[in-house]
Amino acid sequence: MLLCTKNHFIKSLTRILSGEEGPGNPKEWSNVGKEMSQRIKDYASDETGLQPGALVLSWSESASATTSSSSEGAGSYTTLVDGLRPKPGQRIVYVDGGFDLFSSGHIEFLHQVTQAEEVLGRKTGWYETSSIQKRCRAGDGSDYGPAYVVAGVHDDYVINHWKGINYPIMNIFERGLCVLQCRYINAVIFSAPFVPTKEYLTNIPFGTPHAVYHGPTTFMPLTYDPYVAARDLGIYQEIGNHDFQHVNAGEIVQRILRSRQMYEERQKKKGEKAAGEEAVRRREDMEKEAAVLEYERAVNR
Repeated sequence: MLLCTKNHFIKSLTRILSGEEGPGNPKEWSNVGKEMSQRIKDYASDETGLQPGALVLSWSESASATTSSSSEGAGSYTTLVDGLRPKPGQRIVYVDGGFDLFSSGHIEFLHQVTQAEEVLGRKTGWYETSSIQKRCRAGDGSDYGPAYVVAGVHDDYVINHWKGINYPIMNIFERGLCVLQCRYINAVIFSAPFVPTKEYLTNIPFGTPHAVYHGPTTFMPLTYDPYVAARDLGIYQEIGNHDFQHVNAGEIVQRILRSRQMYEERQKKKGEKAAGEEAVRRREDMEKEAAVLEYERAVNR
């Protein structure tokens, strides 16, 4: 049932949020858009739920450019939630993905990204006492990490274009909310292109990323490199293999399907066993009835 429909796909998140389209009739679109916008704002708040937290942007360009392997078409950013921006000295780090069925595989990748930046921070003196004191004096008295991590989340039709069947299982709104709740994320860009082009990367509102990270990919092997622009800019970095790299949407779906198959086989065997036991009971009952009738005939002779 997980892959039987595409009805959950969202064609344009920004149009839904603005009340221009959506489920139901046109009169309901406005309310749906407001509710979804508020949900994004709530998920983007800080740990108290009261103050601004993650910054939320949206990227807009043509559908063909979003799925293209080489397009440098024009696009633009829109701010959906104005959250916290990079602080002095922080490196801007970009990651992207579908983040479907947000799982330990995604979380460990993002954890590895922050750890890589922390290692770099130690090498450059970020954690020296004098550096910490300087940041605290210049700010609100609290310190912060060396990296500002931005996650780009692909549209539903982009993921479906590359993965096929009826992926993604979760639509872009649901997937984006999951990413917003991750402790390793500082900003989210909805509708990120599958190929982060030079124009896309260099026009991020708070500056070109210092690094673009990519992790192990097995669920969706590619015939070309989506990160050519990042390589050309000298900012491409890779995260190596980790313990949860096999945990992705495809693996989770296969687990569910295997479990369903095992359940159906088990139930079939139970049904066959129950049918056999019922046949035995019926035969025993018939034998008992026959014995009673034979006894009654013998007595009445």
